[in-house]
Amino acid sequence: MRRGRSGALPKDGALPKEAVGRTLASVGTVGAGVGEAPGAVDVADAPGVPSEATRMWHVTLSLSGAEAPLRDVRQALERLAHDHPFLLTSRYANDHAEIRYWEEARDLHDAAAVALRLWGEHRSTAKLPPWEIVGLEVIDRETYHQRIAEGYGPPPAAPVGVHPY
Repeated sequence: MRRGRSGALPKDGALPKEAVGRTLASVGTVGAGVGEAPGAVDVADAPGVPSEATRMWHVTLSLSGAEAPLRDVRQALERLAHDHPFLLTSRYANDHAEIRYWEEARDLHDAAAVALRLWGEHRSTAKLPPWEIVGLEVIDRETYHQRIAEGYGPPPAAPVGVHPY
């Protein structure tokens, strides 16, 4: 599933210069392969818009802050996952959490920028705790799979969902 930047297309179908080739993406259905988004439609497929190559990035966002009731943290992460199905898995405790997901972006800078905005932009709608981002890892798909094959790094995010540490 790919989403273009917010805002409707003009009637002639042309995109603003800053939107050309830029997309936000999410993981498709649970049955899809890791990093695949079946049936995706790219805003770059609009008439007159050149296609720009994108890559899949595995993002791990770590958050920490003042203690909050576990039930509230879980419900907030579940709301975030429901509203934004690109989230692959979340782990949480009463004072920290980790969110893992796949992002499609042109380069690491774009993937990291989206990740760094995620918590703040959805804090009020998902009723997330007022925690700060304390860690961010963004790696390309090949590096992720290489780490898994060599026995390093976390195992593939399964089961999908929100789980306590």
